[in-house]
Amino acid sequence: QVQMMESGGGLERAGGSARLSCTSSELNLDYYSVHWFRQVPGQGREEIMCLSYRASRSREGRFTISIDVGDNTVYLQMDNLKPEDTAIYYCVTNEEPYTDCRDLEEKTIKWGQGTQVTVSL
Repeated sequence: QVQMMESGGGLERAGGSARLSCTSSELNLDYYSVHWFRQVPGQGREEIMCLSYRASRSREGRFTISIDVGDNTVYLQMDNLKPEDTAIYYCVTNEEPYTDCRDLEEKTIKWGQGTQVTVSL
């Protein structure tokens, strides 16, 4: 599997917003389901949400995931940030194009560096 490149993290205030970016120099992300995970130090990674290759935008509560096909970038918009959102955020794709979110096999994931988001009160 191809390693993705995440960016956009930083120090944010509670109640604010952050937009993270995910891109690849090897894959056309428009063909892939893209997942965002996060990991709090000392804990395992948890999946936040996934954007199916069939969709261009999806929202769940405070989180919105979208794709800019022209820039080959998938974004994770996080609103009303909370201190518990502090984590390293990672994006991954399914191994095969044109497969649904549920088809991700975590054992095949090649994790990137991630991007750190720190939310303070």
